Amino acid sequence: MKKKEVKKVVLAYSGGLDTSIILKWLQEEYNAEVITFTADLGQGEEVEPARQKALDNGIKPENIFILDIREEFVKDYVFPMFRANAIYEGEYLLGTSIARPLIAKKQIEIAKQMGADAVSHGATGKGNDQVRFELGYLGLNPDITVIAPWREWDLNSREKLLAYARKHGIEISQKHLDGNGNPAISPYSMDANLLHISYEGLHLENPNNEPEDSMWLWTNSPEDAPNTPEYITIGYKNGDPISINGEELSPATLLKKLNDYGNKHGIGRIDIVENRFVGMKARGCYETPGGTIMLKAHRAIESICLDREEAHLKDSLMPKYAELIYNGFWFSPEREMLQASIDATQKFVQGTVKLKLYKGNVMVVGRESDKSLYSEEHSTFEADEVYNQKDAEGFIRLQALRRIIAGKKRG
Repeated sequence: MKKKEVKKVVLAYSGGLDTSIILKWLQEEYNAEVITFTADLGQGEEVEPARQKALDNGIKPENIFILDIREEFVKDYVFPMFRANAIYEGEYLLGTSIARPLIAKKQIEIAKQMGADAVSHGATGKGNDQVRFELGYLGLNPDITVIAPWREWDLNSREKLLAYARKHGIEISQKHLDGNGNPAISPYSMDANLLHISYEGLHLENPNNEPEDSMWLWTNSPEDAPNTPEYITIGYKNGDPISINGEELSPATLLKKLNDYGNKHGIGRIDIVENRFVGMKARGCYETPGGTIMLKAHRAIESICLDREEAHLKDSLMPKYAELIYNGFWFSPEREMLQASIDATQKFVQGTVKLKLYKGNVMVVGRESDKSLYSEEHSTFEADEVYNQKDAEGFIRLQALRRIIAGKKRG
């Protein structure tokens, strides 16, 4: 199939070996002017070196974009997702999934600003990220050309990638080579942002292999976590966390601080086999320390602020909402419709939640709100003057009426 002619292409660029090869490949194969976009999502690595690497590969200074989007990421993507208590397949807190639409959005914005007619990413043809990126691109600009090198080139091995890099003078980090200068086997494919870090590949591809202790980069193992529990209090307003221990913090700063607590106490490790949107199962390990704490706290504050039927209906919507994010449909009318419904439930979700952190566990030990629906008068096991227990008899008989009728009619 003949390649579509493009003049300018915006590449999601990390500065690593793979995207540096893609950069050169786009120049060679498409004869296109490349614009690089590097996102600081709180991945814990310096992003500024990507500027020099782009310059070294012939990119004009005005074509290099390095943006700190941590606050936007947490405020406009992570927090809305956590209002829904979203979990994919019962365990995954969607750390990679929720970052992709924002990256796609920024690429489309840069393409418009720079007059580019194409965008490109480094996701493989086997994973979910290609879908997430491209649904984002096309949802925001249906006329944009999408270039996915892993679906086009024949550089399908580490040896071929390194040979291409040597041929084109692309710097090869020592981590990609062994002591003899041959391709080194990287044990894991990793993705990190302020919400999580993920691990996939090699040793983990056998779902019966226990993860190596050395794999986990963020969290203490629960065995090595402090022997003394730590208490923290998270303040909420309109369903979003706004403070820790009474100190108001920006969204990104708050999540970073919760990560620090979680890392210290060994919180947020999971090991799962998930169903990818493209069809196969995949085994992955994740560390989501701050997110794990946030989920527990949010459900706790909702437990006293939401009406029963409101809470139950909201919970019934969550699996579909989580699936939409996992599959890449953030910029879809159905996700926006669900978000509007979810957000409508959050206007009275405010107050504080007290948590106990201890050796991998997050325990709710208190919750308080001036909008609380909890009535101690009604719930008490002691004598009260607000609830007539005899009322329950009629309630129960009405609930049982259809079964009573059926029993009499059918025997």
